[in-house]
Amino acid sequence: MTDVAEPSRASRPGLPSRVRHLLTDGRAARHTGWTAPLAVWLASRAVSTVLLLTVWLLARANGWPFASYRREGTFWSFLGSWDASFYRTIAEHGYPTALPLDADGHVLPNVWAFLPVFPALARVVQPVVGGSFWAAGVLVATLAGAGACVLLWRLVRAVSDDRRATRATALFAFAPTGFLLQVAYAESTFLLLLFGALLALVRRRYWLVLPLGLVAAFTKPGVLALAVALAVHLVVRIVQERRALPTRDAVAIVVAGLAIAAAGLAWPVVASAVTGRPDAYLETELSWWVGFVGRQDFAPLTPWFTMASTWLGALGVVLVVVVLAGAVWLWTRRGVLALGADVVAFTAAYALYLVAVFLPQQSLPRLLMPTAPLLGADVFTGTRRRTMVWLAVGVCLQPVAIVLLWFLGYP
Repeated sequence: MTDVAEPSRASRPGLPSRVRHLLTDGRAARHTGWTAPLAVWLASRAVSTVLLLTVWLLARANGWPFASYRREGTFWSFLGSWDASFYRTIAEHGYPTALPLDADGHVLPNVWAFLPVFPALARVVQPVVGGSFWAAGVLVATLAGAGACVLLWRLVRAVSDDRRATRATALFAFAPTGFLLQVAYAESTFLLLLFGALLALVRRRYWLVLPLGLVAAFTKPGVLALAVALAVHLVVRIVQERRALPTRDAVAIVVAGLAIAAAGLAWPVVASAVTGRPDAYLETELSWWVGFVGRQDFAPLTPWFTMASTWLGALGVVLVVVVLAGAVWLWTRRGVLALGADVVAFTAAYALYLVAVFLPQQSLPRLLMPTAPLLGADVFTGTRRRTMVWLAVGVCLQPVAIVLLWFLGYP
């Protein structure tokens, strides 16, 4: 299958003409290092905003119930649903020195599961938007989403080309989870920092990786994958160059990797120091498991099997094995490996992190968003036809995700 232009397909309805032009015209993309990703971002925000606004208006018109933290009734508070209420508590009251407990002394879900960078940014912005945390959180998330699209575009371009960078950014922004780039969650801020750090790593700007990784470590969990990518990068450079690595580069890589790894492990230590409980962070995280699998002791690399066996028995275990085998197959494809050792190492390490510590449930699609650089691979963006199919899938599934995850459930 070739990438020859097909006017009939390029002119199909459903996407703004500017985006269709960028997806199909490589020459245009080559001249739009900023405008291509920002045009994609703007078009995707138009789609997501219309979908979110539609659900909110229908809910108000039909008297459908809202969660307690939506009772303000505004569109801003609707965009501040679910986990955003925890971020609001952090911004307004900080972290408690004592963990909330149930009647049996078990830790209840609480704000220690959420890191401080995003609520701190929202609090800084609050005076600018009239004091509303919801509006501030949405503004921070939306602007960070724009930056994440720009940096993802530049990252994919650095390991591929302009056309594929635009296509990957479109798949990312119009994905079923694309609406999360403008709600009061920390996702887009985390992605902005991660994509920036990966781009700096690909360009061998190691001292820039360090501050971005450190801030990311206190935005959302998962930054240990970046430390792994730095370690792999060091080994690959030594092997490929077949000579002693310049001392300046070696020191920068090692320092950045160790510092980011330490930062990625720091939050449980902080929670322990403030609350006086060594298991404060772990027990807080496990409190969210109760509704799915009951009370469990944590053991690395077992949560997926625990979830699957609880709900599906032996069949669930087989399903997890099949999914993991499929992941190994994907990450070893030539088209994925062509993205380079840095992208492959980070995304694979991040996926392994999710398997090691995360209980898979409805939040999984959201937590997979940091693997977006894989969208530059052949399986997603190798041809225009393939890109359009994936794009159509994303646009069609986004309203489903908004209803099921954002309105009825929680992502």
